[in-house]
Amino acid sequence: MSEVVKFHFLVDGEDFTSAGQASVQMKKSLRQLGISPEIIRKLSIAMYEGEINMVIHAGGGEADVLIYEDHIELNLVDRGPGIANIELAMQEGFSTAPDNIRSLGFGAGMGLPNMKRYSDSIQINSKVGEGTQILMTFHL
Repeated sequence: MSEVVKFHFLVDGEDFTSAGQASVQMKKSLRQLGISPEIIRKLSIAMYEGEINMVIHAGGGEADVLIYEDHIELNLVDRGPGIANIELAMQEGFSTAPDNIRSLGFGAGMGLPNMKRYSDSIQINSKVGEGTQILMTFHL
């Protein structure tokens, strides 16, 4: 694969039930390209966690998947409230999700830790009041 393959997904922040659709679409596309099941599993978990966070906290966002010869990048961008304390947000169990979201079984504070766990590297850039960009890399 000498050229970069790119997939772009919109994450609808208005419809909680649609969260996860981008990760399902991405999984299908990666299978068609012959990406290994283990890499697809890691990417799918990271994408799903990102989608849920965008829906819960940011009113939606966008996700780009860029496939290179030796790695895949997953870039998530939203225009939400931003993350005030990234170090604190990376701690397992820390959550700012409202009670109504927690009552649905979400907002347990594992989104960012799982993104870190399943990617080979993660960079988080966030500015309060402007939004968040998360770039994860997965080695092939």
